[in-house]
This record gives sequence, structure tokens and C-alpha cells, in this order.
Amino acid sequence: MGAMKTRSASVGRWVNEVVSFFVFCLLDIVDSLLCLLYKTADYLLESEWKPCYCLSPKKLITTTTTTKGNIVVSHNNGESKILTVSPLQQLSGRSKIELEEISETLYSRPSLLYDLSKLSINDLARRLVSVTRSNSECGETKTSKRKGRTLMSKFTVSFTVVEMLQGKIKPQNLSRQVSRWSDCDCGFCTCWTSTCVKDQSLFVKTQLPKAKGNITGREDVLFIHGFISSSAFWTETVFPSLLNSNYRLFAVDLLGFGKSPKPADSLYTMREHVDMIEKSVLLKHNVKSFHIVAHSLGCILALGLVSRHGGSIKSLTLLAPPYHPVPETEAEPRQYVMRKVAPRRVWPPIAFGASMACWYEHISRTICLLICKNHRLWQFLAKLITRNNRTINFLIEGFMCHTHNAAWHTLHNIICGIGSKLDLYLDMVRDNLKCHVFIFHGRDDEVVPVECSYNVQTRIPRARVKVVENKDHITLVVGRQDEFARELEEIWKSSSC
Repeated sequence: MGAMKTRSASVGRWVNEVVSFFVFCLLDIVDSLLCLLYKTADYLLESEWKPCYCLSPKKLITTTTTTKGNIVVSHNNGESKILTVSPLQQLSGRSKIELEEISETLYSRPSLLYDLSKLSINDLARRLVSVTRSNSECGETKTSKRKGRTLMSKFTVSFTVVEMLQGKIKPQNLSRQVSRWSDCDCGFCTCWTSTCVKDQSLFVKTQLPKAKGNITGREDVLFIHGFISSSAFWTETVFPSLLNSNYRLFAVDLLGFGKSPKPADSLYTMREHVDMIEKSVLLKHNVKSFHIVAHSLGCILALGLVSRHGGSIKSLTLLAPPYHPVPETEAEPRQYVMRKVAPRRVWPPIAFGASMACWYEHISRTICLLICKNHRLWQFLAKLITRNNRTINFLIEGFMCHTHNAAWHTLHNIICGIGSKLDLYLDMVRDNLKCHVFIFHGRDDEVVPVECSYNVQTRIPRARVKVVENKDHITLVVGRQDEFARELEEIWKSSSC
């Protein structure tokens, strides 16, 4: 019986591998056709050719650092290395883009046929053998501490990214409408043009302690949501359960999501996200020391905050942290993480969806066009079907209220880019911080494997991991918010002693 199950599983993996190969080869072609379609549509509807990451420009731009709006590059043997970018990035108020935070996965995503053409006979043989094994052994990969690496690194880029970056750094006036024709222009999605623009800050939902008289014992807590979500993930679940607590709670809509600004000229790097959180929460509300609770993508941004404000962190609570350790022999760490996040498989469905969103710029834009631009219709249908279920409504709202530009760049620059060097941030937490670290993960999570949390614990031995049975990426909080709120209060109390 056991042998039959093993054989069936092996056949299933073979079928998944073969079907996935043909499906994603087809998607490679479809994405190329969509590229031409969107080029034409952008020109007709916006009277301007919009650069993308899959077409290389014919002209290389070189200039001096004093020239406004241009990129300084050095080129050798047909390759170009970006040295600096100017002028002032209007949104975050900085003088240049930190290019080490821009992931090459934005413009370098080889097709399956290209990958296959580089494989030798021996490589193919090893690949075929590996199909019969499970490819989800996230925690068994030997990793390197890579002590010689630093957070600052140079990289070589193609001409494509030079053109794309030039289009991104043109100064824009955030007070005017900047959404593209394929983005939603409803009042909810564009409310930032009339509200947040005055001080160029994120949308922040604040819940003050009910007992306002006890100011001295009050503590601050920052909640950071995950990818394609919003502050409602916290305010509709945990916040009501903490209504009688003595904590000042902050939940932000990240840059590009929910009601926060969605600038078309942003690259949505770690620096931009963290700068905006600092400006909108820490500085604006005079937060000196605080606890952090972060989910999924938010865990990466939380580590970015910790790297700047280590002495102010009272406790760090991470939910489903997407940490995929990179083997020391891996020459392209960001590509490795992208393949872990989006393995280009048709099964399970979550892997198929992640692969389309991560590997195909124009297919993912089409998905945003169909879903995000028409989110009001989908929300209306969901209300009818679920009889106005409040939980379903806020989950759909968070899932659909973003732009393709925000999701695409955040996915690559944060999850794939910064995600490839999380070991550096984790080592800093281990060596330089004394705060308590707690990790929660759903046993049935198919978005981020539970092994990722154990990988974090391997890097930070003092971290405590709790795996919640029969819960997934969302129900880790949604549906058990009262229990989770009590767990959080216990964490905060123990961290304040």
C-alpha cells in the first residue's frame, strides 16, 4: 500500500512537471504578445510610450551627476553598470535611488525554453531525477552565513533597466491624478490624492487606549500587513479584541496599497517603504519605543525598521515570515528566492497564481486590470453571495485595492530582492538586539511554508516558534483574533518586564 502511494505521488509530480512546462512556455508567448498590446494601448490612451522591463531601448543614456533627471552609467563589453541616479525623488525626499535595493528579477526572468537551452545532458538527467523527490524541503537546504557580504552591493544591469529607471525618476507632482488607464480611479483607490498628499504620508489607522487617563503606562504597537493586503487585516480582527487594552495601536496601509499613496514614479524599494512608515507613524505620532507585529511581506519591512531603530524595539512578533535561505553556492540569490516563491508550477493553485504574478509583467498587469480596476463589481458580487459577510469584504478590499506598479515592484524589490539577504538582517537581530522574538505560523500555510519560520529560529536561536494547527496564511489571524490578541498581550507584558 505504501509503495503504491509513493508511486502515485511520483507520477503526480511527473504530470505536474510536464504540464507546467507546456503551460508556462505558452504563457511566455502570451506575455510577449501582451507587451505589444499594452505598448499600443498606452500610446493611444495616454499619448506616451510607456517603458517596460522586457523590451530593451536602442539608446544608452550617459550623462553627469549634475544633470537633472538622468542616470549615470559606465559601460564595458556591452554591459552597463549604474553608478548613481538623480534628481530628487519627490515622494521620499531623498537625493538618489539606492540601486542595491533594486532586484534584477525585475528585468531578468528567463523563459523556460531559455533555461532549458542552457542545460547540459547531465543537468537534464539530474533535473529529471529531482522531479521524483519533493521540492518543498525549504528547511533542509544548507545555507551560508555569507559573512563577507554586506547590505550594499553593486550589480550589472541590461539597457532595459536604464530606460525604466529614467522613466521612474522624473519628478512628478503628487497633487494631481497619476493613476494609469489600467488602474482603478474610484474614490477609495485615489483618496490619497486629496488627503494624504498634504503631508505625503501613509494612511494610518490609530486606536487609542480606552482608559486615556493612564498615559504613563501606555505602550505603542505597530502593525504591518502582508502582500496585497491592507491595514484592515488588523483593524477588523485584532483591534476590536484589544479595545480595552492599555496600548496605542497603529496599523498602516503600506505604500501602494489600500488608501495610501500609489505614485507611478515609485520603485517601491525597502528604503521607500521604511521611510514612509517612519514619517507616517514614528515621527508624526512621536513614537519613541514600540512593539512590532508583522505578517508575511510585513516581516521583511519590520526587519528593515529594526535595522534602523534597534534600541527602540520592545518585542518583535512575526507571522509567516517568508525567509528562504540561499545556498552558499548559489550565484544568483535573488533568482533563487524568486524560484522558491514562484516555482512555475500549475499545482498547487497558489503556486500557479504566484508564478503568473511574479514571472510575467504583462499577464500580471492584465490580472490587475480585470480584478483591481473592477474591484467594486467583485465586492458587490461577494456581498450578494456571502450575504454581506464582513470578513470576506475586508479581505477582498485589501486584496484588490492596489496598483500593478506597486504590487510588481514590491514583489520583486522586497520579497525577491531584500528577501535574498534576510540572513544579514536576522544576524543583526540575533547579535545586536535583546528584544524578545516570537514567530507564529499556520500548519496548513501554502503561501509561505512552515519551514521558513524554523529557518528564522535557526538564525535567531532565542526566537520562539508557535505552529498553529489547521490554520493557513490568513486564518492564522482571521477567525482566531481573540485568541491571538490574548497571545499578543502576554508577549507585550513579558517584554515590558
